[in-house]
Formats: sequence, structure tokens, C-alpha cells
Amino acid sequence: MNPAKRREIYRRFRAANPNPATELKYRTPYELLVAVVLSAQATDKSVNLATDVLYQKVNTPREMVKLGVAGLEDYIKRIGLFRTKAKNVIALSKMLMDEHGGEVPADREALERLPGVGRKTANVVLNTAFGQPTVAVDTHIFRVANRTGLAPGKDPREVEDRLVKFTPPEFLQNAHHWLILHGRYVCIARKPGCPECLIRDLCEYRQKTKA
Repeated sequence: MNPAKRREIYRRFRAANPNPATELKYRTPYELLVAVVLSAQATDKSVNLATDVLYQKVNTPREMVKLGVAGLEDYIKRIGLFRTKAKNVIALSKMLMDEHGGEVPADREALERLPGVGRKTANVVLNTAFGQPTVAVDTHIFRVANRTGLAPGKDPREVEDRLVKFTPPEFLQNAHHWLILHGRYVCIARKPGCPECLIRDLCEYRQKTKA
């Protein structure tokens, strides 16, 4: 895909949604970190339902450690893999207290050392909580990047590297949000919504759907 076409894709995304945001509900970097850890292989909706109740009672690392694994499980048991996630959230909360004064670090290496936090989760936190120009490649972004020709790659890391490299700088901060929302609601897996897609004339997908 040529640079002019890529720029126009992002220009249209920006025109349609100037201030995109994550659909996870949070008020602090810590609340965001926990929500993203809980959202692995789960929907944002299911996580929000759980954290709406949880964060009214517990929303700091100290409070979370005090709650304990069993206590946290009660709040998140409707989320997939809740037992493993509960252990990770309690462990990462303890680590934040022990090593970072209870604050979420704005540093990739420090984030990725936390239990349950991989590259994708770190990228979400760095981008959304700290305004860093990172791109967290989930299944939606991986599909959109490959299907449209925007940044094709054989695995999430390759797609991430190409998006960071080829996205014009003024769009990089919000690229992650535009692409994830596009993949979630328009460029869906089974049957992409090509007729209502705002970039259909720029997209390089050959098997576009018809109304």
C-alpha cells in the first residue's frame, strides 16, 4: 500500500472519530492495567460489568492485595480464565507495591515483568494511560492490517512493527483505537461490512462483500 493511500485511510478514521478511546472503563492507570489483564480472551463488556462493581470497593494495589485471590475471584468469575487472572492481578498488585511504590510504571520493560502482562497489554497501558505512540495488536488489528493491506504481517509482532514504521506520526497515537474499533464493528471476521465501510475504496481486500 502506498503512503498516500495509507494517510487517507487514517485521515478518514480521524474525521469520523477525532478522539477514539478504549471501551474498557477505567479512571486510573492501575484500573486500566487490571482491566486489560482481565480482558484477555474476554469481551470488554464482560470486563466492564465486573469492574463496575469491583472498582467501587477495590481500586488500588494495596486494597487488591488485601482482597486476595479468592476475594477477587468472586468479582470476576463470569470472565473467562478467571482463576488464573485473579492470581496474576493479586501478584502484579503486590509487585507494584514492592517495586514501584504502588504506581503503574510508564516503562515497557517494567510492565512486561508484571505477572499476566505481555507485550500487547503493555502497549495498551503505555498508549492509553501514558500517551505513548504504541500499537497493541490484537486479533481485530491483526485482521484489519492484513485484510486491508495497511500493514500485512505473518504474526502480531510483524504487524505491530509495520504499523509503527508506516503510520504517519500524527496518526500513530490513535491508530490502535481506530483499527480495533474498525475490526470490532465493521471489518468483522466472518463477513466484513464492506458496503458501509468508510475506507472501502482504499482497502486492498479483493473479496469485498456486497449489500
